[in-house]
Amino acid sequence: MATRATWLTRQPTTPIESPGLSAHQGSLELVPIPVALIALDEEQTRFEVVNRAFTRARLIDEPNLAPIVQTFLASEAQSEERDWQTGAAVERRHYRLTLSRLPQRTDRACIASFVDQTAEVRTEETLRREMATDSLTGLPNRGGFTDALEGSIAQGNASWAVLMIDLDRFSRFNACLGSLTGDELLITVARRIKGALRHSDTLARTGGDEFGVLLSIDADRDEAEHVARRIRDALATPFRLSEYELRVSCAIGIAFGDGTVSEAEDVIRHAQVAMKKSKSTKNAESYQTRALDSARAEFAMETSLRRAIESEQLNLVYQPICNLQTGRVSGFEALARWTDEHGVRHEPGRFIPVAEESGLIVPLGRWALDSALRTLARWDQRAGGDCGATVAVNLSPIQLQRDSIAGVVRRALNDTGLAGGRLKLEITESALINDPDRIARVLAGLKETGVTIAMDDFGTGFSNLASLQKLPIDVLKIDRSFVTGLLTDRDKVAIVRAILGLSQALGMATVAEGIEAIDVGQTLAALGCTFGQGYAYSRPLEPDAAYAFLRERNT
Repeated sequence: MATRATWLTRQPTTPIESPGLSAHQGSLELVPIPVALIALDEEQTRFEVVNRAFTRARLIDEPNLAPIVQTFLASEAQSEERDWQTGAAVERRHYRLTLSRLPQRTDRACIASFVDQTAEVRTEETLRREMATDSLTGLPNRGGFTDALEGSIAQGNASWAVLMIDLDRFSRFNACLGSLTGDELLITVARRIKGALRHSDTLARTGGDEFGVLLSIDADRDEAEHVARRIRDALATPFRLSEYELRVSCAIGIAFGDGTVSEAEDVIRHAQVAMKKSKSTKNAESYQTRALDSARAEFAMETSLRRAIESEQLNLVYQPICNLQTGRVSGFEALARWTDEHGVRHEPGRFIPVAEESGLIVPLGRWALDSALRTLARWDQRAGGDCGATVAVNLSPIQLQRDSIAGVVRRALNDTGLAGGRLKLEITESALINDPDRIARVLAGLKETGVTIAMDDFGTGFSNLASLQKLPIDVLKIDRSFVTGLLTDRDKVAIVRAILGLSQALGMATVAEGIEAIDVGQTLAALGCTFGQGYAYSRPLEPDAAYAFLRERNT
């Protein structure tokens, strides 16, 4: 079929009559949009009549119109509508083209009308561009980044990578310095990251303090690691904002893609999984398949744990804390245990971190506190008075930050009728790191209830002597890492001796954890340690067994 058109134009000044059209129907000049009567003669298109709007639009010179008309007239269709555009990128105009066959004509002819949709199309493109752009930084947003990634996938690029970048402590900067300073920081961070990238790479702001990079890989995957290092180096220089000088670090997760990848969101999610790992390792991390499996397992555990807390499927066991000199039981540490509805036992080392990350540690901690105090109150009832033991409950740093823990403890004590001195609350050194002043106030509020406060796992964290002296700490618990192998390691003996000397100087009692042999307990007692717990004395016991152990040891 020929693609060349024969252009026959007229410049009518009065209504034009055409074969097969009445005088009224042939008045194309009365139509405000471009209209043309086009016939097909010997496989060539011929414009019989055009109106002035058609001529002004210069549509008669468009070479890509003739093939469309020829294809339509060669078909059996009576009408056809389609989007059609003309011109170069800058001057491009968009039309809705309608072709209608003339039933009165015995030859092949049609009326072509052109509705100009350029304004609507440009408005839609502008809105789409704005919807895909972050208004603060001018970078693509999450939607724009996904579009760019889908474009890379559609092109079948052989090798590329996605980097997800999360700024550390940004929420704290934003809260302390104000949103305007926070916005200024984000803009400056975006500029620095952009300066660390190549021209072919795409940077986007995918969340509040999260950025994404679509990286083309020319040689090998080490390029992604090099870019991650450049980004970290770019952010290492302090940011000077107003009168503040801020240091910003970040977590970077990397996920690689190639021609086999089909889903953009999967790659982004993989990079975010790696980014989560980077937050703990402080290094740029690449996605591994088992990391996603682990994340899915954690989400499943979170769901099961929430149901377990609501239905009270968890239970507490109690490990005796003994006086190393006399062997008498002074108290018990309450430890959470969880066997799910399918009979699967979950270790605390797995479900406690999940509870902390998900926020379930708050209701879990409240349940543990109430349950431990109720158990102690039942022991008192069985003993006909004070059974002679205290109970220790662990407090998570998340509880201290998010819960009104002093009020919770006060209500639990009132509900059971126990004195504050019967309860020991154990905190870790890590609880003091993020906001030591606030934690000091929280601990002061707890001391008003009369409880004893112990620092758990002492020696493994980052607390300093100045903060230790200021805090209302009553007991230091020596971490089991210093107790295990004590008899054969002089360094551990020296460390334990130093901790005991410190506790004595500060007027604090000491508890050694993880004692698995009687001679270790005797050595600790000789060094001056007051109390100890471990398998050498007893494993954690169910409530009834713990009470029986108490009565046996203390009778």
